[in-house]
Formats: sequence, structure tokens, C-alpha cells
Amino acid sequence: MSWIVMVVDDEALTRDLLRMMLERAGFEVVEAVDGRDALKKTRDRLPHLVILDVMMPDINGYEVCRRLRADDATAALPVLMLSAKTQPEDAAEGLRAGATRYLPKPITYSDLIRNVKEVLGDPAAV
Repeated sequence: MSWIVMVVDDEALTRDLLRMMLERAGFEVVEAVDGRDALKKTRDRLPHLVILDVMMPDINGYEVCRRLRADDATAALPVLMLSAKTQPEDAAEGLRAGATRYLPKPITYSDLIRNVKEVLGDPAAV
């Protein structure tokens, strides 16, 4: 089975880096450039997991996560928030918004792939 992971980040370089790491591990990647784009694309093609930046223009990651949780079609969708905002209160806000996990940027390849596989329930988790 090919897992589909959506990467949501307003920074093209970050999206590229995450896409390369995920594709190297065998995941199919869909990219969204901001929160609005992510909400539209999850309606068009539901991914198995979303990796969501927090600090984005217009709609931040917390609000995107709240909206995903409020929609029956995406309420159970695993969301990994990945952010440079690493204070305990930032992580707490992300979890309150509905994130499955809150991870710090930068993230190593092994930490990213391990967390993605664990959240997806992949028996081959690193």
C-alpha cells in the first residue's frame, strides 16, 4: 500500500526537504502551500496523514487543524504539527487544536519517518 502524506508549509524549501525525505522512505507526497490550499486539497484527495506547519499566512496551522477536526470527512485524519515554535505552550496549543503529535523543526530524517510510521500504525516503524 502506498501511503499518501500531505506536507503543508508556506516555505518551498521546507516542503522540498520534507518531500524528499518522505519519498525516500516510500511515501507518496502531496504538497500544499498554505492552510487554505491544504483544506481544499484534503477535500479533493484525502491523504492518510498531514504534516502541518504552524506559522503560515492567512490561516495558521492551529486553525487548519481545528477545521480538519470539525469536518466529518477529516476528523480522524492524523496530523503531525511540525514547527519552529518549540515552547511547551506552543505544543500544548497544537495538541488542543487536535494535532496527533507536535514535533520541533528542524527534524531529522529518522525522527520524521519514525513518527510518520508510528502514527500510521505501520508495523515496520523504524
